[in-house]
Amino acid sequence: MQQKLILITNDDSINSNGISALVHIAKQYGEVVVVAPDKAQSGMGHAITINHPLRLSPSYIFGDIKAFSCSGTPVDCVKLAIYEVLHRKPDLLLSGINHGENTSTNVLYSGTMSAAIEGAMEGIPSIGFSLADYAHDADFTQGSEWISKIIKKVLDSNLPLNTCLNVNIPKLKKQEIKGTRICKQAHAFWSDRFDKRLDQFGNPYYWLTGDFTEVDKREDTDLAVLKEGYISIVPTHFDLTNHAVIGNLKSFNL
Repeated sequence: MQQKLILITNDDSINSNGISALVHIAKQYGEVVVVAPDKAQSGMGHAITINHPLRLSPSYIFGDIKAFSCSGTPVDCVKLAIYEVLHRKPDLLLSGINHGENTSTNVLYSGTMSAAIEGAMEGIPSIGFSLADYAHDADFTQGSEWISKIIKKVLDSNLPLNTCLNVNIPKLKKQEIKGTRICKQAHAFWSDRFDKRLDQFGNPYYWLTGDFTEVDKREDTDLAVLKEGYISIVPTHFDLTNHAVIGNLKSFNL
């Protein structure tokens, strides 16, 4: 039987600890190929590069696993991997493990999840993994057993077309993780503000900052189940249509 072909990418760069942990887990399930950004691309969302060339460079960071660093965004990495590196669609696309959670509306900004969503758009079973730990020494191995189970389950049973999984792992020791929960994306948002500073020439510049505000009190959301000590799994797709209000808007009579 032919080995499964698994494409791995991320948004924290090919040199991150998270992608190294994911490669280590995934290689037991098939042939792994890595195409990942050559520098951090967090917050890039679904951006693609159209105004300057993209570059791919071979990387030997993972030993005998075929890998390339890419000058572009996570979505660029997926596109280049499919059409220029693999010359076919892989059996599975994995993105992560992201350094920090990608819950709620953070999915819209996330390069990690945009790579997984791009995979779903291409009809590839895809999973985005994130660890809810922002510490510089975050331990990406704590959820490895669960990540392995999720990968195996998706390979064995596939996913509905145009759907990817958004998986978030709580900041807990592996023995403290209670299990997994299939749940909904929570409603939350960033209350943005800008830290205004002056450079050495007296010209202003800005750093984006703000507070994350949770307005969703439901118990079956990604934010809620993470707080309870479970790994959240949100089935995610790229159709942003609000189907529930189509009928109401028809009354606009425009």
